[in-house]
Amino acid sequence: MTSQPITEDDLQAHVDGRLEARRDVEVRAWLAAHPTELARVEALARQRAQLRAVLAPIAEEPIPPGLRVEHLVGRSHRQWANGWQTAAAVVLLLIGGAGGWTLHGQMGPARGIAALAREAADSYSVYAPDRMRPVEIAGTERAQLVAWGSERLNRPVSIPDLSSLGFRLLGGRLVATPHGPGLLTMFEDGSGTRLVMLTRPMTIDQNRPMSEEVDGAIGSVTWSRDGLGYSIAGALQPERIHPIADHAREQLTES
Repeated sequence: MTSQPITEDDLQAHVDGRLEARRDVEVRAWLAAHPTELARVEALARQRAQLRAVLAPIAEEPIPPGLRVEHLVGRSHRQWANGWQTAAAVVLLLIGGAGGWTLHGQMGPARGIAALAREAADSYSVYAPDRMRPVEIAGTERAQLVAWGSERLNRPVSIPDLSSLGFRLLGGRLVATPHGPGLLTMFEDGSGTRLVMLTRPMTIDQNRPMSEEVDGAIGSVTWSRDGLGYSIAGALQPERIHPIADHAREQLTES
């Protein structure tokens, strides 16, 4: 039993190796009892390790003369922001461990539609491969899932019917994002191919047309309307997801 609830900050600190020993033991025990969160944390730890491995040769290179302390003393903030100094700051940020959490796929946190697409791809990576408990509420409880999502997102949400395209609703769950809770719904066709749709409120890009993204092997189509963002993601090329997203958007616009 933990002394206090396990938070997302605890999980991030655990991945970065920054937790004090007693708290780390509590986090490990909690993860052992929550296999879905354990899978997510392990995936993020792998991303962090891969990033550090890629950047290790850069970190071991000799410091360029222009970056040595004696050459930097007395320079203005603007000079620091230019040239080699900026490159050094970026490398230090990456190697410092921020990459696995805020720089997955690019050198800066995504915002708006781009952030939503990344969150949908990450959610797909964590939950779609799970064959034991990919969702919290089954698709047969659609009304309950809609009510739960609407309450937690603090606005009405809908779930499209993709059965005419061969995808049945498996169910859904709430997921945490850097921008608040999101409703993740999952669909599966007769061959076992799964898609997820992440829905959450948007603080920016509140009305944006569809855009396609590719994140490794995961494609997505993302858009927003009236302050709600939607991203459909799966292990398919975006051009194959786009007709499905068009069908979903048509229903969501009518609801």
